[in-house]
Amino acid sequence: MTDKDTTVVKVKKKRGPKPKIDEFYVNPQEFKQEIVDYYATGVCIPKLADALKKIAYGLGNKSNFINYTYKEEMIGDALVKMFTALKNKKFRVESDFSPFSYFTTIAFHAFINRIKKEKKYHETLTNFKEKVYEEELSSQSGGMVYIKPNSDDIEYSE
Repeated sequence: MTDKDTTVVKVKKKRGPKPKIDEFYVNPQEFKQEIVDYYATGVCIPKLADALKKIAYGLGNKSNFINYTYKEEMIGDALVKMFTALKNKKFRVESDFSPFSYFTTIAFHAFINRIKKEKKYHETLTNFKEKVYEEELSSQSGGMVYIKPNSDDIEYSE
């Protein structure tokens, strides 16, 4: 058998069904028109509120935010900031910028600010615990000795 006798058959791999339209998708043109209508009437229709909610939840499901235990607080902060910006008419509808990117940026910064707050809270709590452990260790009240967490030096009292 020679190389000329062999044929190469290309087999296409089966792909799954086409992906559905993402549940967090917001149409930028419709979104901009809803904002224009809101600025004119002052009435926030459910479709506009749903678009802001989709932006916040969609960003919360991105890989860089999905595993935080306080993700719901981050989403809540983002919704408050986005509705505040909408109420104060911060987005300029006459500009060529996409409202989707504008409100996503607001949500992103709200997420980052929540992460900073939680980190500061955790550091404060850790410092307080260490201070209390150190005070209890030095006072040795009641014959008990507390061991500082993650300490390699273990002390026992009798």
